[in-house]
Amino acid sequence: MSELYAAQRAMRNMRKAAMQRGVIAILDVGSSKIACLVLRFDGPDRFREKDGLGSMAGQSAFRVIGAATTRSRGVRFGEIDAMAETERAIRTSVQAAQKMANVRVDHVIACFAGAEPRSYGLNGEVELSDEMVTEQDVSRCLAACDVPDYGMGRDVLHAQPVNFALDHRSGLGDPRGQMGNRLAADMHMLTVDSSAVQNLAYCVKRCDLELAGLASSAYASGISSLVEDEQELGAACIDLGGGATGLSIFIKRHMIYSDSVRMGGEHVTGDISLGLQVPTATAERIKTFYGGVVATGMDDREMIDIGGDTGDWEHDRRQVSRSELIGIMRPRVEEILEEVRARLDAAGFDHLPSQQIVLTGGGSQIPGLDGLASRILGQQVRLGRPLRVQGLPQAATGPAFASAVGLSLFAAHPQDEWWDFELPADTYPARSLKRAVRWFRENW
Repeated sequence: MSELYAAQRAMRNMRKAAMQRGVIAILDVGSSKIACLVLRFDGPDRFREKDGLGSMAGQSAFRVIGAATTRSRGVRFGEIDAMAETERAIRTSVQAAQKMANVRVDHVIACFAGAEPRSYGLNGEVELSDEMVTEQDVSRCLAACDVPDYGMGRDVLHAQPVNFALDHRSGLGDPRGQMGNRLAADMHMLTVDSSAVQNLAYCVKRCDLELAGLASSAYASGISSLVEDEQELGAACIDLGGGATGLSIFIKRHMIYSDSVRMGGEHVTGDISLGLQVPTATAERIKTFYGGVVATGMDDREMIDIGGDTGDWEHDRRQVSRSELIGIMRPRVEEILEEVRARLDAAGFDHLPSQQIVLTGGGSQIPGLDGLASRILGQQVRLGRPLRVQGLPQAATGPAFASAVGLSLFAAHPQDEWWDFELPADTYPARSLKRAVRWFRENW
């Protein structure tokens, strides 16, 4: 535990150093694409210490000065599968973004999907030494949280205080400087498979880059795709990626639950490839141009030329109707949404005051998806695009870039995490395991 704590701390310090230099790269390592954005921080803000806890604390002005994306290689289900291929793809993407920005970048903040995330809700409380809450009191309170025994081979990726209570007043964002006797904190902790984190860190190192931060793609997508009211009142962000579908639940502007489904757009492409007996590249093209999940009478008559260059004239001249294509795509899309529904139910999502669901990620662009999703997931479903950020090229403003844009916002003003406080050295207890969901149902 303390090793990880030191590693996270070192990354936080690197992020500060990069902010001082004024440039940092954002790397979204996905199964279908690897996107890199180069951010420049300007203005007096970047030298000011951030103030307050929360997702938008101590905002920094930044603009995107370089952007590039390359086809992902060696990544499956959001996790690195072939190191050398992923390394090449990351180099390609970073070099192209640096060239556009005309600046060399040494530090990157990366995000990834998959790695079997698990959420826990922790709470702890302490008596205040003085009547006024100090930074040390917050540290002691976070250190008093019961850390579950989350098992060997797993790392803590996020550990964020999401709520403070001072005596009888709950729902405080930042208790420092306030008067009281007892301080309690609720914390959300997300653990992931260690090997996925280590592989990514090693891969970034092999590209001669310093890792200045790591985040979950589902968290980053939620930051960029949920509007302020949704983050405040409660909403789920579903990031339909290529190899994995990420899921994050926010309330009171904090992520309180995250999970991932090991299926995504590439599985739909694979079904088309098998169903129509065409290469994956052809299946991807057909999906992009003609895909859908809701068939109408007109789709029986709309014929799609499959094309191909096998040399077998009959095989290459085939046509299929659009409704046949929809018949292949729909079952897989339904399966992904049913899995997401099961995770939301397990998370007790229906106990939140608002049940807004936002679909984002490249896979959310399938026509008719919002209608199908609202049937399977519940009524309040909308398609989300990431927030506009300064300097972002038009090509990078679509839902496929939700996690890259969210990671930029996370880099500019990260939410305080456990390791940002000087925790007393002897406090890493392994106590009862509390699932996040039961905890937030009882505490919010």
